[in-house]
Amino acid sequence: MWVSMGFVADTVNKMSNSGTATQIYNSIYRHGVDEKRRVQIPSMWRPVESGVQLTLIVWPQRVEGPCLRVLPPKEMAELMGSLDAMPNGDRNKTILKRIIGAESAQVTLDKAGRICVPEAMTRAAGIEEEATLVGLLDRFEIWDPARYEKVKAADAVMATEAFKLME
Repeated sequence: MWVSMGFVADTVNKMSNSGTATQIYNSIYRHGVDEKRRVQIPSMWRPVESGVQLTLIVWPQRVEGPCLRVLPPKEMAELMGSLDAMPNGDRNKTILKRIIGAESAQVTLDKAGRICVPEAMTRAAGIEEEATLVGLLDRFEIWDPARYEKVKAADAVMATEAFKLME
């Protein structure tokens, strides 16, 4: 069971410039995590096609601690393209590829719309009995609720400056 918090979940498939549907991940949801580490994905965020793999990455954050970043196939392909575009002589390229490769996993939704998060990833992200899912428009994050509240407070402080970038 999930509860929507914040914005009304008005996730729609928008048409991109190429004419293909683009999934929009918006709103905030809070779910229970069961004993098998399964997390319910909101119905509006689920891939239309069955068997689509999502990529979970343990994503480092400031002082709050890591969360799990969830990338649909298109965004994962773009991330890999960005890494491949880095110069081969740049040590950061290998470091990023190694860390992301080691700290990620592919998951698919079960028939009930849940993903099973690997144990090491739930430990790293501090996720136990509950998880907060936060839409980032083209991807989403899964947070320990207490960590997310700290990030949300820090984001609120920076929001005015961040919105100036859109002017």
